Amino acid sequence: MPKSEAGASAPARPTGYTPPGWPARVRPPGAQGWEESATAFLLDCCPADFRGYPVLRRHPVVLARFAGEFVAAQLAASPGGLAGLRTGLADHVPPGAVQAAVDAWEEQAARLERLRREVALVEEALRGTVFVRRLT
Repeated sequence: MPKSEAGASAPARPTGYTPPGWPARVRPPGAQGWEESATAFLLDCCPADFRGYPVLRRHPVVLARFAGEFVAAQLAASPGGLAGLRTGLADHVPPGAVQAAVDAWEEQAARLERLRREVALVEEALRGTVFVRRLT
């Protein structure tokens, strides 16, 4: 039976179901090694220097909060960066390159939106949420 930080036994979590948007690299909550896979995923969502903070490795829920804030800040910066592409590049690169840059930026923003959801789901699971398949 897993031990909580205080040393008390905690009930095992059910495994198997993950909600839509769950990151493919993270094992299902409750599966053996799931928190380690979650930690590795979350560290990859953050700047490399975050790896140097022991508290983030010892407490995955703290790491999830840091990762969530970092991804949200990147996503919040996207519209301003996209708006400046056309005006900032128009006189320096051919029109096709400007459009390619816009397309790349929009693809990156979509990736960040997916990543925001993945990080949020992992954080929920680290906080104890048990995901249940909904009947349709």
